[in-house]
Amino acid sequence: MKVTIKKSEVKGSVTVPSSKSQTIRALMCAALARGESEIISPLDSEDTKATVRVLAKIGVTVQQEDDRWKVKGGSFRVPTEDLNCGESATTFRFLTAICALIPGRHRLTGGPSLSRRPMRPLVEALKKLGVRCSAEAKGTPPVTIEGGTFTGGLTELPGDISSQFISALLLIAPFSRQEMSIKLTTPMRSRPYVLMTLRCLKQFGINVRSELDRFIVRRQRYKPAIMQIEGDWSSASYFLALGAVAGDITLQNLSTASLQGDRVILDFLRNMGASVKVSGEVIRVGRGELRAVHADLSDCIDLLPTLSVLAALASGKSQFTGIERARLKESDRIMAVRSGLQKLGIDVNEDRDSLSITGLKTPVPGEDDKEPGEKKEKTEAARKPTVVDSYGDHRMAMAFAVLGAAIGGVTIEGAECVAKTFPAFWDIMTQAGLEMEFGS
Repeated sequence: MKVTIKKSEVKGSVTVPSSKSQTIRALMCAALARGESEIISPLDSEDTKATVRVLAKIGVTVQQEDDRWKVKGGSFRVPTEDLNCGESATTFRFLTAICALIPGRHRLTGGPSLSRRPMRPLVEALKKLGVRCSAEAKGTPPVTIEGGTFTGGLTELPGDISSQFISALLLIAPFSRQEMSIKLTTPMRSRPYVLMTLRCLKQFGINVRSELDRFIVRRQRYKPAIMQIEGDWSSASYFLALGAVAGDITLQNLSTASLQGDRVILDFLRNMGASVKVSGEVIRVGRGELRAVHADLSDCIDLLPTLSVLAALASGKSQFTGIERARLKESDRIMAVRSGLQKLGIDVNEDRDSLSITGLKTPVPGEDDKEPGEKKEKTEAARKPTVVDSYGDHRMAMAFAVLGAAIGGVTIEGAECVAKTFPAFWDIMTQAGLEMEFGS
């Protein structure tokens, strides 16, 4: 599906969908707790549906009732078929660890994008805990696990590839026969996601001790719980950015006390010159004269596409660092951002771990000497109808929708990919005033 975004003036109120990361963590913890747990206001998306499907195959029942899911966990069975996790890397990695607890042979698979993402560090860490498991020759999915071989003890893994590896080990640590220790061999990135895991574990009765470069967990038992899912700051970032470049947007259902790393988008917007007003769980963002920003995105890597389109509309040269892991997402997001912005006439320089973007509003040397008509011609050159590839990546499609609202004439290919985390994205964008046309 293609979506062509027209230059738009947006205004309205948006209720932010629930957090994908929290929903999946709650599902996993509920699965490990014997008895019935409740998840209130879960996110219903392709990724969370994939989680529910694979949990059902190992004996976990999820009863979906309106805005409340009831999960009966603690009683597992060996699946009779492969566990296909779709494109949800979180589901795949968490379930890889959980399958180590269930006697029998398990084979986990995923979609094309997921099948390119790294698994070797988690597999090697599990082997040190007694688990018999293996990944493809390249260290990517599929992964095979001989369950019931988990003994626990001491293991280690790098902290700078994916926080999901750490979270996966924390989920099964309470089942260790002895106190379990997870040592990080490199500094941890995406720390907020690990903190979210720790908070979720706490809600289900599990305590974790952290000491510098390691996590220590004694043998414990999960307890059923009732967990309320908060609004998703990653999904909110596109609407917050939209208000900053194309009008005035009010967002509901956001906790400024959230542990989600992408909450820092508010600080970035303020620093760039947008109008930001916060009142409880209601946030209003209005258009501002945006200026460049320099930022380390190590702990909020999913904001790279959003901040990149904001930088493209700012004055000055922005630079983002700590982003190498963005190459291992649904797409190589560094390449995808550079490619899309360059098609729109924006100056972008890509490095292994950084991206620099010179905004459209940045004065060009000698520009003051040009006639007004020449200046207008240069500005309009960047606004000619342009097709941008989403690379099947939900965050790319949503970010370039924001850019399209500001400059117009942006056609996004593969726009249906937003269903991965935000199925109602295009409908809500329309309600907010975004003008667009859909095509096949």
